[in-house]
Amino acid sequence: MADKRKQYGLSRRRALLAGMAALAAALLLPQVACAQSYPNRPVRLILPFGAGGVADVTARLVTEKLGEKLGQRFVIENMPGAGGINAARAVLSAPADGHTLALFSNGTAISVSLFKNLTFNPITDFVPVSSMGYFDFIFVTQAGSPYSTLAEFIKGAKQKPGALNVGTINVGSTQNLAAQLFKSTAGVDVTIVPFRSSPEVLIALLRGDVQMAIENYSAVQSHIADKAAIAVSSSGSVRTTFLPDVPTVKEAGGGDFEARSWNAIFAPKGTPPEVIRTLNAALHEVLELPDLKKRALDLGIEAKAGSPEEILDRLKGDIDKWAAVIERAGIAKQ
Repeated sequence: MADKRKQYGLSRRRALLAGMAALAAALLLPQVACAQSYPNRPVRLILPFGAGGVADVTARLVTEKLGEKLGQRFVIENMPGAGGINAARAVLSAPADGHTLALFSNGTAISVSLFKNLTFNPITDFVPVSSMGYFDFIFVTQAGSPYSTLAEFIKGAKQKPGALNVGTINVGSTQNLAAQLFKSTAGVDVTIVPFRSSPEVLIALLRGDVQMAIENYSAVQSHIADKAAIAVSSSGSVRTTFLPDVPTVKEAGGGDFEARSWNAIFAPKGTPPEVIRTLNAALHEVLELPDLKKRALDLGIEAKAGSPEEILDRLKGDIDKWAAVIERAGIAKQ
């Protein structure tokens, strides 16, 4: 009798364990099925910028190839708004299944310190997928000005404190904060003049209202080509591929300066890891395509994928870096 009770107890425990295993498998099944069939419908990539900018152009170049690779259409949705709040809210309100993604940039890192009421945390509310591209900013002066090199501009700024103007787009943009960082690393007193758009910056430069401008390569490319403006420096830690003869700010005597912009894809927290791996692997393939790399480079963009860990480290580092610049410059939070 005792043996029968013992066997009955063992049977019940085995049945219970088998039931628990079946339940766990059932709970995991939707995630596994989602990852294996991903993507099974069009994927939305939501940008916190308007159409036509560097981020938008990069995203359209990459998602065209990504759609071909993964067999589903990738749809760009532009949702500009202060701090990227509108775009982030749209992504976080969608299911975390990889079919709604966010484009983040160094602008996202800036927003963490620049906005008082940022309603999302890019580190805790999202998971990184991969970088898409990196790009430097170009320091340009007007052709025929006394400042045909950055060293000459620095010398002139030190001889006439506060007399020289540097044009950038709006306060809090990466270009604007790069100018603030340049003031600090080069030890110069210059007046930073913000404008609403890149064309306004270039108009001010060409008519002599500002003596130097800091802009994307795509914005100044035609002016450099027709010799109306001179590229005197680039903002990265190494020289750019598209302007190899132009020294970096550090090389030109601007101190320990580096300001590089980037664009990357992030997914909402809770997205299945296998979906992240599928996207990351696909991005590594398409970002190595020669035609894509050339088209991107023509716009001053270095197409480059990376690991989720790499872009997360870049985001965290830029949050700290630009927070210090914003504080030192005394820029009021928005």
